[in-house]
Amino acid sequence: MFPRSAASFTSLSTYFRSFRFVTLNRLSDPNPVLRPLTPPVRSRSGPAAPPGAHRLRSRCRDGAMPRKEKAVKQAGGAAAPAEPSGPVTRDKSGAVTITVHAKPGSKHSGITEVSAEAVGVAIGAPPTDGEANTELIRYLAEVLELKKSHISLDKGSRSRDKLIRVDSSLSPEEVLRRLRQAAG
Repeated sequence: MFPRSAASFTSLSTYFRSFRFVTLNRLSDPNPVLRPLTPPVRSRSGPAAPPGAHRLRSRCRDGAMPRKEKAVKQAGGAAAPAEPSGPVTRDKSGAVTITVHAKPGSKHSGITEVSAEAVGVAIGAPPTDGEANTELIRYLAEVLELKKSHISLDKGSRSRDKLIRVDSSLSPEEVLRRLRQAAG
């Protein structure tokens, strides 16, 4: 079945060690003795520990691993400037974004309200085949006195809550002023 050379026995022995079988050591001992083979526990930076030694684990009393605390990074030791929490903000790329709550299917397009969360816009187009989104872009370009190519729909193409991206030199304060002026 298996060849009885010492080299092949050691390779089989290491193979069976991983399964924790009880083996019969015939080649090295004249008296056969049954003994369990357990792989030695190895530490990360030192020699192998004796068989049966257990690794120490650093755990909390409840058995869970301790959590690592997150470090807060601050540039230059100063607190980061607070972002405006209104509906008009500047994103990471430098473009101005407008949070819009759309109300499609109205008779006329118009800004209904400017709240702290979103700008309410009534859209004079039905919400089918992207017609309302196209009308919203056209109307906001008219209100902000920009080209339609400077305004794009960033998120919410099938939702009433949308994020509009304005790629121009206008500041968020100027965009908010023009939206409030159009709301009346």
